[in-house]
Amino acid sequence: MSITRRQFGAAAALLGLAARPAAAEDYPGSRPVTLVVAWAPGGSTDFVARVLAQGMSAALPGNVVVDNRPGASGTIGHASVARARPDGYTLLLGVNSTYAMARHLFPQRGYDDEKAFAGIGRVATTPIFLCVTPKLGLADIGALVALAKKQPGKLSYASSGAGSSAHLATELFLRSAGIEVQNVTYRGGAPAVQALIAGEVEMAFVDAVTALPLIASKQVTALGVSSPQRNPLAPAIPTIAESGYPGYECSSDFALLAPAGTPAPIIRALAAAKATALRQPEVVEKLRNGSIFPDIGTPEAWPEQLAAESAKWGEVIRSRGITLE
Repeated sequence: MSITRRQFGAAAALLGLAARPAAAEDYPGSRPVTLVVAWAPGGSTDFVARVLAQGMSAALPGNVVVDNRPGASGTIGHASVARARPDGYTLLLGVNSTYAMARHLFPQRGYDDEKAFAGIGRVATTPIFLCVTPKLGLADIGALVALAKKQPGKLSYASSGAGSSAHLATELFLRSAGIEVQNVTYRGGAPAVQALIAGEVEMAFVDAVTALPLIASKQVTALGVSSPQRNPLAPAIPTIAESGYPGYECSSDFALLAPAGTPAPIIRALAAAKATALRQPEVVEKLRNGSIFPDIGTPEAWPEQLAAESAKWGEVIRSRGITLE
């Protein structure tokens, strides 16, 4: 059966409409939105993603589902979203150890963070605690620094490898304090923390979700917290900044990103859904119980925030001579 030129044109127009990204007024419709997490299930990024997905599912017409794509310090998951169709149905929950730090360690990762993603905005932040083994009998950061200067190169700290937030928090602290402590690398955060508990190493920066129960049970001693303010779940522990290192700040920060080219109306719709989710009392309670605090960022603020984080950690990585070897 032959078709007329008019029929062919009408069919082509319909196909063209079908290929277009969803319009804001009917987005996301009945289709689920995939939220990619570039880390394995069970960690803090995965936890934040699942709480956010639940909250955004209540704020959007469709469901938000989490898809874990771990590997290569988060760059595998980031690269997959960078290649995704920019239609609002594939999103990324990024963490600053990947979007601001990994670029300085993985130059061949296959994407550019500024060009590959459209920022929907920050989501949350969580602090990191400077912990030492109780075997040292130290009560404050001043005592730790004095010991390290008295025994240069003799103390050691645990890390899970180059480029993690905890690793760079340690290197930033060592530079600020003017001390040298040996890095002992473990295969993951859990073995690194176990080494600290066992006294195999003297210190480690530990994320709040892991650190708080260990501090309460006195398995580790917390000397300071990396955030600008004291942690409300552990208010007796001073900040590193107030302990003699003004300006010291480091945290694990989470941001919601979309592939570059995602239409602005869809970005705005997602930003509104994110903000609504992060204001829900049950979402706030779940996050805060894990010492994770909502940080409702906007698409407009994201480029400057990304540039500042990247510049800060790039300078730390270069000055400390940090490599993947």
